[in-house]
Amino acid sequence: MTPKLPPRRLLAVAAALALFGGQADASSPQVPPAHPTAPADQACPLGSFHCAPRPLNYAMCRPNALLEFYDPSLGRDTSLRETSPTLVQAQHVDSSNRSVYHLSGEVKLQRADQQLQAERIDYNDQNTDYDARGDVRYQDAGQLLAASSMRGNTDASRGVANDVRYQMLDARGNGTAGQGQMLDAQHTRYSQATYSTCDVGHHLWEFRAKSITINKETGVGVARNATMRLGNVPFLYLPYFSFPVDDRRKTGFLYPTIGHTSRSGYEISTPYYLNLAPNYDATLDPRYYSARGAMLAGEFRYLTPGSRGQLNVEYVPDDHGKSDGLADTKGDSRYLVKFADSTQLWKGWQFVGSYNHASDSSYLYDYGDALSHSAVYTLASNATIAGGGKWWNASFGGTIYQNVNPFVTDSSLPYKQLPYAKFSMDVPLSRWLEFGVDSSAVAFRKTGFVEGQREDLYPYLEADFGSSAWFVRPRLGYRYTAYQLDSSYRNYGYYGLLGSGATTPFDQQSPSRSLPIVSLDSGLVFDRSATLFGNSYTQTLEPRLYYLYVPYRNQNNLPLFDTRTMSFDYWQLFSTNQFSGADRQMDANNLTAALTTRLLDDGGVERVSASIGQIHYFSPQKVLGTDWVRSAYVAQLDVQLSERWRLDSAYQWSPNTRLTDLAAVQLQRRLSTDGILNFSYRYRRGLLEQYGASVVYPVSERWRLVGAWTYSVKDRESVDALAGVEYDSCCVSLRLVGRSYVNQSYYGFGPAPTGGNTNHRDNAVMFEVVFKGLGSTGGQIDPLLRRDILGYQ
Repeated sequence: MTPKLPPRRLLAVAAALALFGGQADASSPQVPPAHPTAPADQACPLGSFHCAPRPLNYAMCRPNALLEFYDPSLGRDTSLRETSPTLVQAQHVDSSNRSVYHLSGEVKLQRADQQLQAERIDYNDQNTDYDARGDVRYQDAGQLLAASSMRGNTDASRGVANDVRYQMLDARGNGTAGQGQMLDAQHTRYSQATYSTCDVGHHLWEFRAKSITINKETGVGVARNATMRLGNVPFLYLPYFSFPVDDRRKTGFLYPTIGHTSRSGYEISTPYYLNLAPNYDATLDPRYYSARGAMLAGEFRYLTPGSRGQLNVEYVPDDHGKSDGLADTKGDSRYLVKFADSTQLWKGWQFVGSYNHASDSSYLYDYGDALSHSAVYTLASNATIAGGGKWWNASFGGTIYQNVNPFVTDSSLPYKQLPYAKFSMDVPLSRWLEFGVDSSAVAFRKTGFVEGQREDLYPYLEADFGSSAWFVRPRLGYRYTAYQLDSSYRNYGYYGLLGSGATTPFDQQSPSRSLPIVSLDSGLVFDRSATLFGNSYTQTLEPRLYYLYVPYRNQNNLPLFDTRTMSFDYWQLFSTNQFSGADRQMDANNLTAALTTRLLDDGGVERVSASIGQIHYFSPQKVLGTDWVRSAYVAQLDVQLSERWRLDSAYQWSPNTRLTDLAAVQLQRRLSTDGILNFSYRYRRGLLEQYGASVVYPVSERWRLVGAWTYSVKDRESVDALAGVEYDSCCVSLRLVGRSYVNQSYYGFGPAPTGGNTNHRDNAVMFEVVFKGLGSTGGQIDPLLRRDILGYQ
């Protein structure tokens, strides 16, 4: 028989039986109990320099790893509970008492997403006591629960279940308990319980605890007197351990990091996370280095309606290690402070600032440049007030630098900019004409060098004519740069003769430079249908001419505050200046001729792009110091005809020296959906010649090998070598990576280090484990692999 009862009554029994409190939230859509995977279409596109992290992959979990009574046909909409009737099925119903219902014989109660089954259920309609016995099974949108018996009171949201098996469908947690107690609607306690996110019945890891308490309000579970186990082998005793039961942040220990570096020895880190409030949190990270001693690190983050920022501090009370740098730090207390803040001041304006300071120049060399960091030899601190509107941007602030290269003095630092102001504007005057200006005023400070102020003003007028088939873009600009040098300028050689062979002396405390900059950029775009390897494409042919005129000005009387010659590449063919900064402006009477062709597939995706160009000089470039008639030929070729192969290349050949100036090749091959193979060759005449290879090789569904190697022809040695292995299973991921590298970024600046590091080589090893659903070591290996393996995910 199948009677219908009032919606509130017996359905309250089903609701009360959810000892884990129902992970489902009626306010959010529910997903079916599945094992999310990282599908192939989420693979990082070939050629990408930054790839998104891979989500936790549960593809290796058994697709049917659910408790045996799971009913896939049951509804999943929790919002229907209050309005749906309760359907009751039972072989026998005894309601002679008028207040107690006795249901027996394959009893099933169902409403909306909830279903309760048992051999017998007694329910008191007056005081809402219930007693379910014999193979009790409960299911809703968020969980499955099995018990031998259960009794309690629905109004008080209390209950006791014996011989419990549970499974959270959304959070993947599952386990067993000798007894489960629902203390109220938000709190549940289990005795003699287990917990794991592995497949039911196949726990690669789990913790067994004397008691586990679940708090639905905070989304946190707490285990007491727990033992962490791999298989059946205990490896960690936890008198108190908290873990998440949903996606919310929580206070508790993160998993430790274990590693080794050649300068600091063995390292162990045990971070503790503090979820202080929804808008700010902190992490305390005590560490120990076998070669240097103890360190206390910490991080604090905050987010308010008008401000956001982060503070990181590392403190070493007594470093008993030795340093290879110019300063002896043994026995010293050492520290590193990093602070960044962005605050909205008023509409359109904000403050952006950072403060970065180390106790000494060797700090990052000893502690920071281990496995997952590049070499850092300056720390910059700045404070800026910046604003902008529809057609303008402005900023005012200052920047200072600290030397953290232990093998050089502070003379290697860039100039401090105290203060600086910048303003730029780009105003459309009509549909085809616009007026703009770039300007800056900076005070440069550096002990032992000429100091002073510089103002740079660059207004321009630019037009844009054309259509999809052609364009003509004339531009007229005027650049004025003025200096006010400090009174000691003569001590640094800023007087004498203007150039080689000149007879006119100069002795100017306020030198200046002014000149016009005129350019004309033009091009055509032709296209036609083409077929290649049986596929249809649209081929373009894009000739381009770019004329640039800048008159010569002798600039020997101007200091070099922040200006360097930029590397010549394809985009320099269309640049108004080959110098960074405003201290030098090249002269030009040049015509660039370039030709580009592309292959676009039917979806508009660029599959092939080939470009070649050269500058013809009508007069010598006096500021750059060349009298060539032609520049180097610059060519680029990028090819990706399939989703598995990509080639990026660049080449420069000089007709003046008849030598190759630059050659670069990057070849990528996709291996399966989560593997990649890279090969590279880089050559810059007089500077470097290097071969490189990197790989993420999927050996099987569970194992991946990772590696990267860079060989310097000039140095005749491997300058960077990395090798590691990754293991992934349903609920555990492991990574072990080792790296051996020549620290050229430091040693290239000054004298070779002494002591045990005379071979310039450093080594690091790190191990990382991720117990899926509980947390990780913090992901210190990930930044290294992203940097060294193009396309790593």
